[in-house]
Amino acid sequence: MTTPAPVPGAVPPPGCPAHTGHDNDAPGTSTAAQLYGPEFAADPGATYARLRKHGSVTQVEIAPGVRASLVISYETALEVLRSPERFSKDPRRWRALADGTVPADSPVVPMMMYRPNALWTDGDDHARLRGAITDSLARVDPNALRGYVEHSADTLIDRIGPKGEADLLGDYGAILPLLVFNRMFGCPPDIGEKLVFGMSGIFDADADSEKANMVLVEGVAELVSLKRKTPKADVTSWMMAHPAQLTDEEMMHQLVVLMGAGTEPQQNLICNGLRLLLSDDRFAGDLAGGSLPVEDALDEVLWTDPPMANYAIHYPLNDLTLDGTLLREGEPILISLAAANTDPGLVADRRGGNRAHLAWSAGPHTCPAKSPARLIAAVAVEKLLDRLPDVQLATGVEQLEWRQGPFHRALAALPVRFPPITVRVATDTPSGVSEWNPNPAPSSSTPPAVTSTEREPASANTDRQHWWSFLGRWWRGQ
Repeated sequence: MTTPAPVPGAVPPPGCPAHTGHDNDAPGTSTAAQLYGPEFAADPGATYARLRKHGSVTQVEIAPGVRASLVISYETALEVLRSPERFSKDPRRWRALADGTVPADSPVVPMMMYRPNALWTDGDDHARLRGAITDSLARVDPNALRGYVEHSADTLIDRIGPKGEADLLGDYGAILPLLVFNRMFGCPPDIGEKLVFGMSGIFDADADSEKANMVLVEGVAELVSLKRKTPKADVTSWMMAHPAQLTDEEMMHQLVVLMGAGTEPQQNLICNGLRLLLSDDRFAGDLAGGSLPVEDALDEVLWTDPPMANYAIHYPLNDLTLDGTLLREGEPILISLAAANTDPGLVADRRGGNRAHLAWSAGPHTCPAKSPARLIAAVAVEKLLDRLPDVQLATGVEQLEWRQGPFHRALAALPVRFPPITVRVATDTPSGVSEWNPNPAPSSSTPPAVTSTEREPASANTDRQHWWSFLGRWWRGQ
């Protein structure tokens, strides 16, 4: 790919954050606004507010030495997301990675590198791969999915209930989506442990990202090999049998994008929703009165604290100007889903029940699993608040810590306390959750199923390795 010739007369716009200080008020330096580090993690809204002073498209640094353009306007974000004729999703166009300016071991590369999946392809290739995903997900029975989420939630709550305290991230929000998605995809525990470790590592975009990516690839390769030999009624097997005739490599990479979207962002949606419900007076008052405004809280989170804050990466097919900002062919553009959703140009008081947010992206690459993802989050939150109605934060909301990284909006822990509850006697798994094709299954009105026998609860721990390292051991003994 040839490097385009300089555009005559092209100059940076006045105050461009790529040519001013970190606070965009100190000219003379060359530091772009950083979308990483503790300051950004603690208050990304402050960064977005500073960037808005300089237009709808600004230069940022997403890792040391890695530059990108960031779209922070709602209308401009839609323009990029809905214009495949001008913007490509294919990371092989990323010039700085191709020429070595961005090293292959940069912590953001595993989340931005090319993989032959529906996320990073265009045109006919994208349509074929996305078709295999959407058709296979359509075979999942929502009632069966709800039943398994309820069963998994009850099992986890039975573990933490007798203690009277827990980390709802490590003990609940991070584990439940893994149980559900591993079930949906027919993934055994030993492979699941590798996928969990890999996914968690690449989302944090830290020094271990390259190792995490290697473990992730190893895990999905094992799952594909297993399902080729012994297909069953699960999404992985259905994708293999799809008329798209996916190769083993294509299968691996569809699984990476599906499980990536269904684990980290899912746990963030659950925990960010619980945080809001437990800390915001608009919702906490309803909880005390016996109302569970879960859907309203999830809508609020998807507008203001979306699980994926900055992503939906695109590459200009040619040099172009977007809202007065020159964008070079082959340079990455990130959509700030969080900043676009909180664009001051939008009417904030009309967000209740309004699902026009960009948390699921938009255009041809909008999330294909948003319906099951929302169902899982809603059931997870409802079930926890139903079983632990007096749960409350164990610390001030302002003391909660957020994980670092440019892409996600993720809590490091969500400590809570509540009156201990008695664990019920175990019975078999409820009927209807063993298969994902349409079969009789528990509905939302089905009484909570009795779950696991009582065990010594795991101690709460804010170390994020706590939940994935013990998941396999716990699951085998479930």
